[in-house]
Amino acid sequence: MTDKTMSRRTALKTAVLVAAAAGASAASCAQPTEPQGEAASSGKTATATGHMPTPGIVLYCDLKVDAAKEKAMLDHFHNVFAPAGAKFEGFIDVKMLKLRTIIQGDPLPSGINYRFQLTYVNEELRQIWVNSQVHTEVWKGIDDALLEKNFQVALFDVR
Repeated sequence: MTDKTMSRRTALKTAVLVAAAAGASAASCAQPTEPQGEAASSGKTATATGHMPTPGIVLYCDLKVDAAKEKAMLDHFHNVFAPAGAKFEGFIDVKMLKLRTIIQGDPLPSGINYRFQLTYVNEELRQIWVNSQVHTEVWKGIDDALLEKNFQVALFDVR
């Protein structure tokens, strides 16, 4: 056998192994995922590829949280607000981010120490949540900790 024959055989074996691994990986991705939260009780199912639909929007609120009320606000966010929001159709994720530092660009307005991040499937479903009585009740626990109520709110489309 020549080096050329050996290289071709090695390349063919490698190609077969890669194809087999890719097939196994694709098969595992095709398995349906179990719906979580509201999706589990609403009968929503994963897409044909086994993944939930791609998120459509992300909302950001830059907040000035009173340091004296920070712990109570975070407890309320994690134990009351987030679980309540997760029950609504279209909910994907919610986070309360504490500012560590600005790495690049202009500074945030003075006093901004938190960024609220809410991800939803689309704006229409987010509006149902934000206009609900439940939202009005659970937002109060966050609002009570804010030093300024007129905070910046930015809505982004996921691309």
